[in-house]
Amino acid sequence: MSGHVLVIGAVNVDLVVVADRLPGPGETVVGPTVERHGGGKGANAAVAAARAGADVRYCGAVGADDAGFAAIAELRAEGIDVQDVAVLGGVATGTALIVVAPDGENQIAVALGANAKVTPQAVEAAMARAAGWAHCVLVSTEIPPESVGAAVRSAAAHDIRCVLNPAPLCRGLEGLLPFAPILTPNESELADLVERLGGRREPGASPAQMSLPIAARTKAPVVVTLGRAGVLVVGADRGPTALPAPKVEVRDTTGAGDTFNGVFAAALAAGHSILLAARRGVIAASIAVGKDGARDGMPTAKAIEEALAAEG
Repeated sequence: MSGHVLVIGAVNVDLVVVADRLPGPGETVVGPTVERHGGGKGANAAVAAARAGADVRYCGAVGADDAGFAAIAELRAEGIDVQDVAVLGGVATGTALIVVAPDGENQIAVALGANAKVTPQAVEAAMARAAGWAHCVLVSTEIPPESVGAAVRSAAAHDIRCVLNPAPLCRGLEGLLPFAPILTPNESELADLVERLGGRREPGASPAQMSLPIAARTKAPVVVTLGRAGVLVVGADRGPTALPAPKVEVRDTTGAGDTFNGVFAAALAAGHSILLAARRGVIAASIAVGKDGARDGMPTAKAIEEALAAEG
């Protein structure tokens, strides 16, 4: 795979505690250690795309602190072009506090830090530099809504396919649907988006039923990530297609969605169809959850090909 991907999003340092269970409201849980990992939905997806074989550029911001310099070094070590990553004084690098349970499920709280300083102007400059080079733009929403909007609109203006991961759902997202982004929500985000668009969260409504009116508005597929169940691809002009995830032993689901999005964008950039790109993303995510941390289990292109071949 040799497609070109521009990723725009958040860079964090992840502080991870593995505990016997996830805490309830007001509850304290205890783990033996705290581990530091590179994180941020955008940065994680960029790493996943690079390992899957894409040529990747990254646009974001870090603080002028040890965590920020380490984050840039980690991205550069993956072969990612970090020319469009701003290093900002007077603000800390974004930080995520993560608790992981024995079954791999997690709870996450994020302090945006420098991610809140990613400006529309910086995004537009990165998009202009990528014009004529990028085959796909992947945007995550842990940056200001105005910057998310600048990325989606600029991708449309430069006629570059755009994947938008609405995690979390940001202000103004509904106004970006006419620019035809490929949305990749999870089931909860999908339901929230339906309500944001004026619909009702009907009891028992399936992801396919919720996705169809959104796909009709974007004129692009909606790819719903369903965790252990895989993904569902829904288009305005085609029936829903379920792509189940293989059964694997799960250690940590942190970064599974980021892995899917990065590999999905890399596959689209390389010229694969929506369904094959989504299938590659599902396989990659199923490999990634077998190790601790958001990035440690992210597979190489060779590992993805071997897993696909084993599936037949």
